Amino acid sequence: MSVRSAWLLPLTQTREDTRLSPTGTFAPESEIRTRDGVIAGGNPFAATGAGAMSLQIGVGRALVQGTDAQGAYPIALDAPEVVTFTDGNAQFARVDTVALRVYDQLFDTNGQNLARIEVLIGNPASPPVAPTLPAACLRLWDVTVPAGASAGVGGINWSSALADRRRFTTSYGGIIPQGYGTNFAGAYNGQYRDVNGVLERWNATAGAWQTYRPPLAVESATTGFTVASGYTLNQYAARRGNGMAFFALEITRKGAQLDVPAAGNITDESIGTVPAGWRPPADIELPVSDGIGEGSARLTTAGALSLRTWSGGGALRNDRNIRTSATYFLA
Repeated sequence: MSVRSAWLLPLTQTREDTRLSPTGTFAPESEIRTRDGVIAGGNPFAATGAGAMSLQIGVGRALVQGTDAQGAYPIALDAPEVVTFTDGNAQFARVDTVALRVYDQLFDTNGQNLARIEVLIGNPASPPVAPTLPAACLRLWDVTVPAGASAGVGGINWSSALADRRRFTTSYGGIIPQGYGTNFAGAYNGQYRDVNGVLERWNATAGAWQTYRPPLAVESATTGFTVASGYTLNQYAARRGNGMAFFALEITRKGAQLDVPAAGNITDESIGTVPAGWRPPADIELPVSDGIGEGSARLTTAGALSLRTWSGGGALRNDRNIRTSATYFLA
């Protein structure tokens, strides 16, 4: 028997059943219900066309939730199984569902204790919809069966007929992997899930999944800037975190006065060097001012900070405080 279930058969649960089935505490949906779903790992319960009207379901493990009174059934499919679909309706297409289903004679009227892969047949309609599932049933795949489909006329086009409906579950406290269906509420404050590669956290107060952002680690520095000859350093205050950097700089010119032509261009003049680890990924331009005149500076990827322009017809005067600041991505 390839479909195994723990805690179902009253007398004949084997050691293999217990070892293969995913026993343990899984993600909750409420105070008493468990979030059922497929256990991630490889490609569990993969669907592959096995004939014109036949589909092979690959191995996998899952948890199937019954009613609140039933609880959840751990299931393992340890060998591929092939299911066959009935011929299509003469007029309308239909959607059938391939599901993991648990029969438990203590809770249903089928008179058997059994877990199996089953095809639940939908109603032909335009447009067709997937069938409603009974209790203790986990949807894996929806299959569109075209009107008139049969083995004699080509059967089902598996490349277009399959709709993946596998949703995933995880152990308590684990991150729920992404699968089919993201429109579900979290069960407790602080639950995590993965959606399109983005980690989300359930905020019970807001009643919403929110993108998780770790606490921002910010580093501050007031040293490390190397001032160039002809200037003195009054202030250097820098912060970096989450791939961004900021600094505010004040220096005083101690060299001779530099008269600026009317065009405002000056020969690039070094005013200092920003330390390694605090440098941009590309050269950037910064505004510079001494409160009377103003200009621009360039910060290179090597950390070199140089004055490049100043107010036309003005002057860079001795003992004036020159200030600049910048915010940028880190290299």
